[in-house]
Amino acid sequence: MREIILDTETTGFKPEEGHRIVEIGCLEVYQNLPTGKSLQLYINPERDMPEGAFKVHGISSEFLADKPLFADVVDEFLEFIGEDPLVIHNAPFDMKFLNSELRWAGKPALKNKPIDTVVIARELFPGSPVNLDALCRRFEIDNSSRTYHGALLDCELLAEVYLELRGGRQHGFDLGAKSRKGQNVGAGGSASLTLPSGKKIREARPHPISEEELAAHAAMLEKLSDPLWKK
Repeated sequence: MREIILDTETTGFKPEEGHRIVEIGCLEVYQNLPTGKSLQLYINPERDMPEGAFKVHGISSEFLADKPLFADVVDEFLEFIGEDPLVIHNAPFDMKFLNSELRWAGKPALKNKPIDTVVIARELFPGSPVNLDALCRRFEIDNSSRTYHGALLDCELLAEVYLELRGGRQHGFDLGAKSRKGQNVGAGGSASLTLPSGKKIREARPHPISEEELAAHAAMLEKLSDPLWKK
């Protein structure tokens, strides 16, 4: 039930071209809700900061000059994430960078299961924008503080988005939910429902009262003194 919302900021798009991670943000969630535990690591990439990357996240080479190397914080990072699934927006990008940094630090690749919220959002909203800002607008999540990309800030926003993608705070309950045709499903309803997780709720089975059951109920009432059911 424990998952880690994760995001990174980098100097560029491809680690094979010498680009490095400069920030890692992690946020612990349990049953889709944040626990309050988080980890934020700034990392010296041992290289310059391209102007294009700086315009995205606002992290300068001067700021990173006295920060630790990835090899110095890798154990802290691995201890925090454990073996739990990693919830990432555009998971291939972050996983490729993380595994590259781990290889350069002499560590094995991650075995954690990645959960890509881009894939989930595309399945739920085909043809619609699924970047983080667009999903925040869709779910009416306040992202006004996001003037720059920041790993931990983006984790906090993604945690709220992930909760909504998984069905909101009543995830797992069918109260007030709607089927794909827009039909309300409640206790005793007959419409089938597919949750964002892909799990289907079985249609409610009819339980009509038989004539024999009605007769038995009436006979029982005759044996009672002033039964409530006759009022």
